[in-house]
Amino acid sequence: MKVAVIGGGWAGIAAAVELTAAGAQTTLFEASRVLGGRARAISVDGRRLDNGQHILLGAYSQTLALMRRVGADPAQLFDRRPLQVVDNTGFRLALPKLPAPFNVAWGLLSADGVGLGEKLKTALWMDGIKRQGFQLPADTTVANWLDAAGQTGRLRRHLWEPLCLAALNVPAERASAQLFANVLRDSLGSSQREATDLLLPRVDLGRLLPEPAAHWLTGQGAELRMGTRVRQLAADENGIAIDGEHFAAAILATAPQHATQLWPALQLAYAYEPIATVYLQFAATTSQSFPLRNLLGQHGQWVVDRGDGLLACVLSGHGEWEKFSDAELAATLEAELGCAENATWRQVVREKRATFSAQPGLRRPGCATAQPQLFLAGDYTWADYPATLEGAVRSGLRAARLAYTRRPE
Repeated sequence: MKVAVIGGGWAGIAAAVELTAAGAQTTLFEASRVLGGRARAISVDGRRLDNGQHILLGAYSQTLALMRRVGADPAQLFDRRPLQVVDNTGFRLALPKLPAPFNVAWGLLSADGVGLGEKLKTALWMDGIKRQGFQLPADTTVANWLDAAGQTGRLRRHLWEPLCLAALNVPAERASAQLFANVLRDSLGSSQREATDLLLPRVDLGRLLPEPAAHWLTGQGAELRMGTRVRQLAADENGIAIDGEHFAAAILATAPQHATQLWPALQLAYAYEPIATVYLQFAATTSQSFPLRNLLGQHGQWVVDRGDGLLACVLSGHGEWEKFSDAELAATLEAELGCAENATWRQVVREKRATFSAQPGLRRPGCATAQPQLFLAGDYTWADYPATLEGAVRSGLRAARLAYTRRPE
């Protein structure tokens, strides 16, 4: 069975691996010269950097399984640590290595700088959410959800709002409460303690999955057509024609706007959110007490310690920071960090359409289309999650399985 995958991001990679393992003759089309899409390695001034910061969780079961399948060992590639949320005000919430849900309960009750009354109120609220299966009566914004629950104290400012922005790439005032509840369900609300672990990459994104997957796919006989932009997609007899070449089925694993260009009947239209990463190089001895810190600055949000004195400051979602030039943005974040020394190297990487805007009531397509042999994959199609690598991987696996089982006789 000859199947095409259009788009070599993490969804397309997952689909291509699954198809190839099932015995399909797989062809992967990718317009870029490298795989990875919006989670890839880039080269700047002779350095390998990420085009954005992606912090994975232990709950990313399908992503971890896919890595192992193509020969990438998560135990070697990640620094796995129990979840901590720390910031520059002294707030700290750290989960111990206790069985779930005792790890979350202990972390909450031992959080620094939060009164006992607020902790107990939050614990009761979380227990109520869990009893409801993390299902809200109706979607609303995270801000409205927290207001209604009386979550207006220190934990809101130092825990819920930063986690919402990190997970959904949208501030609480605009973010979908149901999607945030889904994230909490599979992390803090999970029955598996390991689900809450932070997986901090020791290597760049290319070495996590795209490069091992490319090696595995070619070794298994799949064809990778890199630097190849698909121009035309059309239904033909018993399949799909891609620039005139016949395939029994095709999986569109591109961003929504590109999918609509190739197949206008989809009519996919979304608002998007940007992400900027400001890399600042300090002396090799410079480090953070914990690799991930909430900056809580006027503009800065999260800081990731990439080792050897390289700090990556993350800015998610639309904001005033978009008006700054790269030099202004780097100087602003450097000042907010408050390091005793000056950075010796600075680099800003911007993704203007990093994620779809995960707002309340967002309508999202599934995997199948009106054309029986054409399927969709991508984080925007995995409606249970916001734009995450795990959602992308799960969508790719789903599309591949459906495409293969619907093969023509």
